[in-house]
Amino acid sequence: MNQARIWCVVKPSVGLPLFLGAVAVIALIVHDAVLSNTSWFSAYWGG
Repeated sequence: MNQARIWCVVKPSVGLPLFLGAVAVIALIVHDAVLSNTSWFSAYWGG
């Protein structure tokens, strides 16, 4: 594992929730962009 030394700088109890939170925020931003900029996706969800 190349990034094993990052945990010498950042505690896993702080770094892991920050990482997972960032992934969730990015996923929400991407979903919002898809819903806002396409007409077919909202129609697909609407049935």
